[in-house]
Amino acid sequence: MKIPDMRYIITGIVVFLVVMTFPFWYNIGKAASAPQVSLDTPRIREMAEPQCVEPASYMRANHMRLLEEWRDRVVRGGERTYVAGDGKEYLMSLQNTCLDCHSNYDEFCALCHDYAGVAPDCWTCHLEFPRESK
Repeated sequence: MKIPDMRYIITGIVVFLVVMTFPFWYNIGKAASAPQVSLDTPRIREMAEPQCVEPASYMRANHMRLLEEWRDRVVRGGERTYVAGDGKEYLMSLQNTCLDCHSNYDEFCALCHDYAGVAPDCWTCHLEFPRESK
């Protein structure tokens, strides 16, 4: 059986595929490079060996999961102490632990969040953006 309008159907499919994949073709090779965040804050400069509550590679990939776990354990369980993988204990607090070292919000948090296109909901409870004192 021969379909008389087959050329129109194939042309339509090709045009559809070109239009739908155009953003991918247009942006090939134009990926933005990852931001270089600043770790130059007064608190970090004081440390002999700068170290976060977990290794940097873990924090890059899982900091939001860690913060959500902290929130749940503090609010729902009443726990306040986090024992890191290396055995050190930390206060489970975004503002008093994390932002004590990472006080440069614009050069640290905001750079990565803007790059990744995410708007974390931390600031619905934590009303003050951290600002480094000069």
